[in-house]
Amino acid sequence: MTDLTPGFQGRRRAVDDRVPPGQYLTDDFPVLSAGPTPTVKTDRWTFTVTSETGERRVWTWDEFAALPHETPTVDIHCVTRWSKLDTTWRGVSADTLLDGLETKADYAVVHSFDGYTTNLPFRDIKDGRAWVATGYDGRPLHAEHGGPARFLVPHLYFWKSAKWVSGITLHTEDRPGFWERAGYHDYGDPWLEQRYQAGF
Repeated sequence: MTDLTPGFQGRRRAVDDRVPPGQYLTDDFPVLSAGPTPTVKTDRWTFTVTSETGERRVWTWDEFAALPHETPTVDIHCVTRWSKLDTTWRGVSADTLLDGLETKADYAVVHSFDGYTTNLPFRDIKDGRAWVATGYDGRPLHAEHGGPARFLVPHLYFWKSAKWVSGITLHTEDRPGFWERAGYHDYGDPWLEQRYQAGF
């Protein structure tokens, strides 16, 4: 198994420049979920990528563990206004999961074992911007934080980083997910404070 740590060039920005408008810093890791924490056993866990044409790739837990892993250190921002800096994860880049897949998709929907979904532009899960994370802070990812695996897309509000993730489907049209249908912003850029849809 290979560990790849993406390099960061230059000095980190000052803390004030790393906190989006309307956010406050926390050293804690608040637990927020749309429902109860499910029990997802690794001996039954699978992750599936499905293209818009129906092409499928499926990994068991052991097969997923054998893929090249990375250890990104990223800042995360929750729509409830907390931000946490320099969080360290371990997981598989979405680029690895999508490598060689023929697709003309413009959108992706991330699926969770509890039925939760969230939508993203396809470009936002490529080019080193998203991972399926199985570890946090040097340990296996705890269930309350989405273990055994969660999606990690740190440049968007954290509801886009779906917990208990089971797969990604690719689409040619946008398909809003759980919180997006409930009034949250379709995209969720913390730097633009895209928390809610107009009218909510």
